[in-house]
Amino acid sequence: MPPHAADESARFTDLPLRPELLRVLTDLGYEEPTPIQLATIPPIIEGKDLLGQAATGTGKTAAFALPILQRLDAGRTEPEPMALVLVPTRELAMQVSQAIQKYGRELGARVVPIYGGQPIGRQLRALDEGVDVVVATPGRILDHLRRGTLSLHRLMTLVLDEADEMLDMGFAEEIDAILDATPENRQTVLFSATLPTRIDGIANRHLRNPLRIQIGASAVVPGEAPLVRQVAYVVARPYKPAALGRVLDVHAPTAALVFCRTREEVDELTETLNARGYRAEALHGGMGQEQRDRVMGRLRSGTADLLVATDVAARGLDVEHLSHVVNYNVPAAPEAYVHRIGRVGRAGREGVAITLAEPREHRMLTSIERTTGQRIAVEKVPTVADLQARRLELTRAALQE
Repeated sequence: MPPHAADESARFTDLPLRPELLRVLTDLGYEEPTPIQLATIPPIIEGKDLLGQAATGTGKTAAFALPILQRLDAGRTEPEPMALVLVPTRELAMQVSQAIQKYGRELGARVVPIYGGQPIGRQLRALDEGVDVVVATPGRILDHLRRGTLSLHRLMTLVLDEADEMLDMGFAEEIDAILDATPENRQTVLFSATLPTRIDGIANRHLRNPLRIQIGASAVVPGEAPLVRQVAYVVARPYKPAALGRVLDVHAPTAALVFCRTREEVDELTETLNARGYRAEALHGGMGQEQRDRVMGRLRSGTADLLVATDVAARGLDVEHLSHVVNYNVPAAPEAYVHRIGRVGRAGREGVAITLAEPREHRMLTSIERTTGQRIAVEKVPTVADLQARRLELTRAALQE
């Protein structure tokens, strides 16, 4: 999959987009397309299936939203959607539907977000009035399909956004069931930040001759690579909460971001850490913006020292004084690992990346080392004696100060 280079002089007017979309892009102050938009908009407009690898922040929402709107018939009145965008979390559903609404405002595009935790009555009314584009989380769409309140038989385009996250959240079966409920001749577009083998599985089953496009994240400038000390502890699953407690006691982070795979894991671990006397806060897709802001405020003001989060929830977070990043599980893809640990060791400060690996995940550590070209030191979980020695050391340091 060749990475695409940006064409410095490209403009949105060089892309096959209708005047209504170009006017809105100009009003919004968009000047030039990003590499992912340049590479994917023309083939998606042509109706080709596509598998795109691109990190968050590369402009991929517009990369699939603009082609969908380009193919929307002016004054379309059919009640059933012509496009469906599947996303992992309700935040993303709201974000993407607002973006499509914004780009399609001159076309009168009817966009409906559908996600859990929102009154179903409101969704039913919106669907009844007719819709062009549905942006949804997989569980809630299946719910509507089972109730017969949504029909996908006119669907032209299906987009799977952040597909790796949807799989990590356990949505594989739902995705298969939804794809099976769509017309065979529909176009399928899949975007993923990483490409684990399970993504290939979906692509082989549901995409026809997909065009594969990879947009690399911007390269690290020499001398600016994060100064991160990388450590791993091999721990069997039942002992992980206790092991994490000891590791944190020894490392004594000023502020740490702990990554978990699922919401349930985030909630359970936050509870366990608080019971052990830490000041931990949870951050995941089930939380509203107000709650998120409150949590971030506590972390920034120092009233919380641990933030336990899922990858999706932690996207776009910028915490100045972060000293440690903890992978409670080994990330499925080396790129995800690199992305996570890039959050510490900024601005010349040294940071620490800690990974708890189950015995069977040991080889995943090796593949991460190969990708990053950096060594991950595997250390023994601290013993009670180590903890006592460390506490003594901290007390001495405090007394000296």
